[in-house]
Amino acid sequence: MSSNVWKSLFYSYPWRSRFLSPTNRISKRYLSVEANTPTRFSGSNTLGRISLVVRVPNTPGSLTQPLAVLGKYQVNLSRIESRPTTEVKQPDASYDIFVNISEETSPVVTSGSLVDRIKKAVEELTSQGIKVTVLGEGFEDMTQSVGEVSTLSGIPWFPRKMRDLDAFSSRTLEFGAELDADHPGFHDKAYRERRQSITENAKQYGYGQPLPHVTYSEKELKTWNTVYTELTKLYPTHACKQYRYIFPLLEKNCGYSPHQIPQLQDVSEFLRECTGFRLRPVMGLLSPRDFLNGLAFRVFHSTQYIRHHSKPLYTPEPDVCHELLGHAPMLADPDFAEFSHQIGLASLGASDEDIDRLARCYWFSVEFGLLKEDGQVKAYGAGLLSSFGELQYALGNEPQLLPWDPFVASQQPYPITQYQPVYFVADSFSSATDKFLKFAETISRPFSVWYNPYSQTIEIIDSIQKIMKIAGQTKQSCSLVTEALRRLETRVGHAS
Repeated sequence: MSSNVWKSLFYSYPWRSRFLSPTNRISKRYLSVEANTPTRFSGSNTLGRISLVVRVPNTPGSLTQPLAVLGKYQVNLSRIESRPTTEVKQPDASYDIFVNISEETSPVVTSGSLVDRIKKAVEELTSQGIKVTVLGEGFEDMTQSVGEVSTLSGIPWFPRKMRDLDAFSSRTLEFGAELDADHPGFHDKAYRERRQSITENAKQYGYGQPLPHVTYSEKELKTWNTVYTELTKLYPTHACKQYRYIFPLLEKNCGYSPHQIPQLQDVSEFLRECTGFRLRPVMGLLSPRDFLNGLAFRVFHSTQYIRHHSKPLYTPEPDVCHELLGHAPMLADPDFAEFSHQIGLASLGASDEDIDRLARCYWFSVEFGLLKEDGQVKAYGAGLLSSFGELQYALGNEPQLLPWDPFVASQQPYPITQYQPVYFVADSFSSATDKFLKFAETISRPFSVWYNPYSQTIEIIDSIQKIMKIAGQTKQSCSLVTEALRRLETRVGHAS
């Protein structure tokens, strides 16, 4: 599916024509792939978006030297952004400088190709003791110290370490601090300033830091109270049993209540203990690729701002109500977490077309999926569990229910002026994952990936040696299971 089709798909989805509907329909977790399409540089048919992360000390003029080297090799920059790597007040404080390299639009440069000049610049910076990370294609022979990112020719860049998520966490496409003219809070100056301060916290966040704490105002708490009260009336009859089991645990352990908005830090720690998932603050809407890539590390990007108080049962975007009431509870379920994780792994290095297909699968499952339960159908999708109106509609008699099939879901069209006429129903999360893994085999990439839970890194499986390494670990796990079964049988035999 082309980028233009993707853009049309998500901008014409039902919430655009139902802004006045008294529901809190989530509008756009994803936006156009077109906005995130890699820049094509002259002199290369496979070269994509290139960025550098340069680490400099927190001293006056520390950026002068890296910029001078880049200028020396005629490397044009389109964007520069800084982020502290430690507390700024510490003696060894430093900054990561994120630099986008722009397409060459100036007269022809005769001092070598852009790739060659970038490599020379990086080599010179490294020789001067400056740490540099290369994020992009065409640098197969360069594995830099920060993030240890390497790339494969013709394959879109993807994160290899959890720290690499810093590279795109502030690369949002829409909303966050900026609002559309038809947003309920567009004309509310105080609301816009409030969102600006919350998104700034997310912008400054870096890997390993405590999640930003937000002290919500009385007006924000009232909005949360309205949403929380209305939705919790439906959960006993409409939510799946996994959600019904986990939600009271969140109330007990994370401060979920009608009168308090939980902090991301508390919820993230709870999720990490349950399934290894964690939350990460985000300024606004990420591209499909970036968002799905985060899931590969069991990281869920979450907003912290809340919808406008004038329409508490409606939001044109994901907000803290959607994240904490819709997504967070299900991420504490091991089977659902594994399903989400597999979608993320399948997205690493995938083509734009495959990202489109994966995003549709995500949409019809994680966002709007249904589940069989004791002869009935219940909701597990976050877009339903955080939407008072659509949660009732989806379990009514009007929509068509299809068995979960990622091959079908990946091609399922979206309606334009109404609620979705079709939802997909899974037998269980484990069976849904099995079906998805079959679908993931159709993703076009010349390698497989494996998530190492101990180092929290992505390993590219492209050699016999790496396959044998994983096989050895699998053998150890099988031996452990066999030994546990033997001991259990012995204990049961003695008891009888």
